[in-house]
Amino acid sequence: MGVTLGGLTPDLDPDPEPDPGELAAARAAVRAMDPRELLRQDEEGDTLLHVLCARGLRAPARAAAEAFKALGQLELREHRGKTPLLVAAAAAAPGVVGDLLALGADPDAADHRGRTALHLGATYGTPRVIQAVMSSRVPVNVEARNFEGQTPLHCAVLSHNASLRAPANPGAASWGGPPPAPTPQERILCVELLLRMGADCGSQDMKSSQTVLHLAVRGGNLALTHLLLRQPGVAPRLINMKAHGNTPLHMAAALPGGPTQEPLIRLLLAWGADPGARNLEHDLPHGLLPPGPPGDQLRLLLKSRRGARRPSPTS
Repeated sequence: MGVTLGGLTPDLDPDPEPDPGELAAARAAVRAMDPRELLRQDEEGDTLLHVLCARGLRAPARAAAEAFKALGQLELREHRGKTPLLVAAAAAAPGVVGDLLALGADPDAADHRGRTALHLGATYGTPRVIQAVMSSRVPVNVEARNFEGQTPLHCAVLSHNASLRAPANPGAASWGGPPPAPTPQERILCVELLLRMGADCGSQDMKSSQTVLHLAVRGGNLALTHLLLRQPGVAPRLINMKAHGNTPLHMAAALPGGPTQEPLIRLLLAWGADPGARNLEHDLPHGLLPPGPPGDQLRLLLKSRRGARRPSPTS
């Protein structure tokens, strides 16, 4: 499993189909249940199907989902507003996600925070969940907004930003520690897959008007900034777009130093960022640079580029 930042999309191995014998046994067990018991919800609103989805038990979950579909209850929600599909997505169970979609689960169902299965896959850095939605070929709204006004692509970029700052998690230990956190590579795969699904890099979140380019730059995320700018047609549209008055170049200049600040500024300039753009406070990008020798050098660079913007690269 891998990704190339030049735009190649990843190939993820699909989950194996459940064992036929196990599936037959699960179907027989479900048929033997009283429908009222099958649909019974506990104090948190969970049914048997929700529990099976949360545990990623594919054969029993498929058998239960078939029964729920026959009873017209495939969209039954637990106390956080999650349908079985959303529970499976949050549990990083791509095989169960694919089965539920094949049975007719609503791919655009959202929980109490407005998060769809794509939002959950993007937020938790689970590319196989996004791959399962994509491979189902079920029409899905890739521009759906959560209650923060963010699309799944916004969530994927924020997730990758956070992974660059988070301490390493070695994963589950023999004493029963937490499962391994998704790697930055897995999280960037989520971005790649959403772009492949047609996610719009120009979508602005509803609270701050930021595009994913603004978010990547604000996070000091050089790899994602490279990736986004190389998408066809993105740089001309977004390189000087403002979010509450700030262009991506303003955001790069406002970073508190660090090893990615200078490469980000040079990259944005190479793609046509305007060093003469002013924000709502009438600040030029060079006025937002941190004090000190590195900031002084970048200040000279930005001042020298004013009025001499270079054409964007073509590759």
